[in-house]
Amino acid sequence: MSELHSSPRAKRPEFRNINAFNDLPGYRWPLASLVSGMHRASGLIMFLLMPFIIWMFDTSVSSEISFARFTSAFNNGIGFVPGIVIKLVALALIWAYLHHFFAGMRHIRMDIFHTVTKEAGKTTAQVTLVLSLGLTVVLGAKLFGLY
Repeated sequence: MSELHSSPRAKRPEFRNINAFNDLPGYRWPLASLVSGMHRASGLIMFLLMPFIIWMFDTSVSSEISFARFTSAFNNGIGFVPGIVIKLVALALIWAYLHHFFAGMRHIRMDIFHTVTKEAGKTTAQVTLVLSLGLTVVLGAKLFGLY
């Protein structure tokens, strides 16, 4: 004779037909998954802005005249695009590079040491965010001439 064994924990809800508009806005993403998603987004940003990166590099190293045009673009803008927009795009690239670098180092560390736990994932995600955002603030302050 078998008796029903009652579980001390409450039963978790089962979602069989997920409605994206009703169910997903209330879902809280773990920090590690947010960092992973931002890693993908930063890679996409760098890929899409590759022509801008190539233009910046080419203009800054070709000659003294082109370097003067490069610095003028950041100060005065190009055509109808003001300089502040160019600086903001450069700031987005700075963040994308730094975040992608630190998140990539996080993944390499996980691959080398084979330590994937919730605690380690949360800790390394926090370190990734602090380093990438902190350095972005420092380099952004330099970009906008605060020091």
